[in-house]
Amino acid sequence: MKMGSYVLSPSCMLAYAPWRFYDPVNTDDPSSVTPSQPPKNETRSVAQGDKNRGVPPKALIFSAVSVGVAVLIIMFLVLFLRSRKKKKTQNEVRKLEDISTDSMRFEFTTLQDATSNFSLENKLGEGGFGAVYKGVLSDGQEIAVKRLSKNAQQGETEFKNEFLLVAKLQHRNLVKLLGYSIEGTERLLVYEFLPNTSLDKFIFDPIHGKELEWEIRYKIIGGVARGLLYLHQDSRMRIIHRDLKASNILLDEEMTPKIADFGMARLFDIDHTTQRYTNRIVGTFGYMAPEYVMHGQISFKTDVYSFGVLVLEIISGKKNSSFSNEENIEDLLSFAWRNWKEGVALNLVDKILMTMSSYSSNMILRCLNIGLLCVQEKVSKRPNMASVLLMLDGHTIALSEPSKPAFFSHNNTVSDSSSSLGHDAITSNYNSNTDLYPR
Repeated sequence: MKMGSYVLSPSCMLAYAPWRFYDPVNTDDPSSVTPSQPPKNETRSVAQGDKNRGVPPKALIFSAVSVGVAVLIIMFLVLFLRSRKKKKTQNEVRKLEDISTDSMRFEFTTLQDATSNFSLENKLGEGGFGAVYKGVLSDGQEIAVKRLSKNAQQGETEFKNEFLLVAKLQHRNLVKLLGYSIEGTERLLVYEFLPNTSLDKFIFDPIHGKELEWEIRYKIIGGVARGLLYLHQDSRMRIIHRDLKASNILLDEEMTPKIADFGMARLFDIDHTTQRYTNRIVGTFGYMAPEYVMHGQISFKTDVYSFGVLVLEIISGKKNSSFSNEENIEDLLSFAWRNWKEGVALNLVDKILMTMSSYSSNMILRCLNIGLLCVQEKVSKRPNMASVLLMLDGHTIALSEPSKPAFFSHNNTVSDSSSSLGHDAITSNYNSNTDLYPR
């Protein structure tokens, strides 16, 4: 039945009551300032001398204890987060050791000898996280050795991510990981060697492009689709690649495509949700879906969009960056969409391809339709990879009319979309790219 209340915090106190805390001040006699007394039924005095300014001793004790408890909680959280991070790192190392076997672990000296001490003559290329070298083991087996740069900020993370994922994946259209090597600060991944390097060396080159007849290009499109379907649906894990592009499609001696570079890949649980959000945007400009770049929305349709861009590149022989078309400068998607709507979609076809005997206008138009369906602006309208394979294999299945794709505005500072934004990366065989951090 008390009247009045106190609100306490570490930095201030608020008190109110139906009486005056202090009597009116007599300016002639400063000593006349005395605290007024509360009603007799109020057992707690608001003012207990000028020393405490109306704050009860219990209130001061409570305030001090609150501050102490808050400090202890903060210290506990800091220690907890540090121990959790350390434990996570230890678990990742254990996973690496659990998956690895004696047959998958290479001695550093063995790879050093196989690549002639990582000589420039054996260098296949260099990506965002290090260089790739051709090697020959003592038994004559050819290999590709990816040597992660020692000063790469995320090299350690990419190494663990790529090994832990690829070591569990087995598919004809995925590059095969043979093993790894850890020696001090050295981190190396060993892959099968693919003599025809990467797809971009063919489709964007006027000389090597002559080797890609339509049957081979169609085979590559179907192989990449099967590899993605395996990642999205058929493997033991659900994986979004996040960096699908021409330079990450490797070709063996029979021109069979193999998806490579899983340093940016991400596990995805489709049993809980069909889309998620991330604040870490990684990939290559032009291949990334707009909802992923602008809002961090990630789903399997993110890879579907990249696949659609790749299909248009394979058919046209043009990169997805801005290019000059007569007097206009436009990107590949806008050029493909404009010609499709005007009924002259075959204008997009690579001129080299049109001179070959295996040229099939009906199949090319069908693949163009599929590519445009994959890059539609609305995520819900894009097909999944299972539907894409049905459309590719079932020639009698009617295709729907694609809607408007997502367009990106380009500026003069971006001339080649095969390089990731964030740092200069040389497109190469088995290469990795850097992160794209939004402004």
